Amino acid sequence: MLKNLNILAFTHRNLEVNKIGLLHIEKEQQKERLHFVKESLGLSELLFLSTCNRVELTFVVPTEVDDAFIENLLSLCFTHLPSETISDLVEKTEKYSGTEAVEHALAVASSIDSMIVGEREIITQVRLAFEHCRDLGLTGDLIRVLMRQVIQTAKRVYTETSIATKPVSVVSLAYHQLKKLSIPLDARVLVIGAGMTNTTMCRFLKKHGFKNFFVFNRSLNKAEQLALELKGKPFALSEIKYFDKGFDVIITCTGADYHVVTPELYTNLLQGETDKKTIIDLAIPQDLDPSILENNALTYISVDFLQKISNMNLKERSKEIQHVEHILAESVLEFDAILKERNVELAMKTVPQTIKEIKSVALNEVFKNDIENMDAQSREILEKVIGYMEKKYISGPMKLAKEIILKNA
Repeated sequence: MLKNLNILAFTHRNLEVNKIGLLHIEKEQQKERLHFVKESLGLSELLFLSTCNRVELTFVVPTEVDDAFIENLLSLCFTHLPSETISDLVEKTEKYSGTEAVEHALAVASSIDSMIVGEREIITQVRLAFEHCRDLGLTGDLIRVLMRQVIQTAKRVYTETSIATKPVSVVSLAYHQLKKLSIPLDARVLVIGAGMTNTTMCRFLKKHGFKNFFVFNRSLNKAEQLALELKGKPFALSEIKYFDKGFDVIITCTGADYHVVTPELYTNLLQGETDKKTIIDLAIPQDLDPSILENNALTYISVDFLQKISNMNLKERSKEIQHVEHILAESVLEFDAILKERNVELAMKTVPQTIKEIKSVALNEVFKNDIENMDAQSREILEKVIGYMEKKYISGPMKLAKEIILKNA
């Protein structure tokens, strides 16, 4: 029953991102851990969703889900956490039940509950989490029907609205700005810093055909890892002052609290070239000394510049939320009808077998002697008549009964 459906959510709204990370359960541990939770608490179904800024537990249970129940559930799920942390989590838990749980699940997959509205990755994350838990034998009929409706609705949202059309991530926006400059694919790209931001940016560039990378990083090992992926050349950051190949584009993002690219270094990197260069500075604080902008011909793309575009795009996406909410409201009503029909199907699933049993008793017990005294042709006709009536009785009256039950419901 729908009232037994519950969702416990930990998101960017109620928990710091680094604390959400503590709630992650490795895939190889999920089968044993989650089955133990399911059996210990009498859950009929369980689904575990974990992303970089969201952890959710969707479950079906007939008992009341109060603070004591939640504390027990979290203690069993996250056995590595101390009791005081569990108590803090209980206080911060977002809890949804029944129709509210359906509304929440739809909002999550449609990205209007995300840290970044319009984040399309969430629909894939939800689908993969369901498929994994289904394959582990954790989910059942209610979560299966719910997830089917959730995925179909999310696809409709992304098709019928513009919620995900304008990019908002800094890296994605940086690439779009670079693309506008029509820079040749054989351009010399200097990558300063091999962290996640630069790695993601360079993957964009490689995917779209750029192929001439020089990677500098404080740790040579990380520079080598990224350079290997890009088929570029790795260097320790300390070697950059000796680099004499020139450049067309610099992509820089380090964790330094000073300007990594000084006027002297920039002049040396130019190697006497005077054509206009492009600098993408994704660092906070910025890696490029501001005085370089005053004395050189270059296109400078900074985090501040990209953030302004991101904010404008978020506003555009926000305008679509009302449209999305209208689709979700329709979907909730659809799900209610689907669930009622499914409940009727489950309630009536024994009818066909009962009819077959009645037929078997009639033929093999009640009228056994009479049938044995019939000739072969008569027995064949009788079996055809009974078979026809059996088929029609299962399909016709059951369909009518189903309609009556749904109408009364």
